[in-house]
Amino acid sequence: MACLFCRIVSGEIPAKIAYRDDDVVAFHDITPQAPAHVLLVPTRHVSSLNDLTPADQELVGKLVYRAAQLAGELGYAERGYRTVFNCNAEAGQTVFHIHLHLLAGRSMGWPPG
Repeated sequence: MACLFCRIVSGEIPAKIAYRDDDVVAFHDITPQAPAHVLLVPTRHVSSLNDLTPADQELVGKLVYRAAQLAGELGYAERGYRTVFNCNAEAGQTVFHIHLHLLAGRSMGWPPG
């Protein structure tokens, strides 16, 4: 069975899509932790950051670049936003398909959780 995010990428599970191209899909989190909470995922399944290869460097760059673009489109670029990758269970990764969280619209504390 495909993972949750693969099923969203394929359209099997509906999501509020913020952006889509051949490599990246961005969608709004169903349990947002900030007024803006978008998840950016590669269209190709990669379980965790530990599974990336040198060939994936451009893909990760696309995720980060697109997060910055979305922050601007959503009106948060100047105010500030946070991007987060969680890697494996102890770091809080619950869906094992790499994803970048874009969080904005409230003050963020440090250190994070």
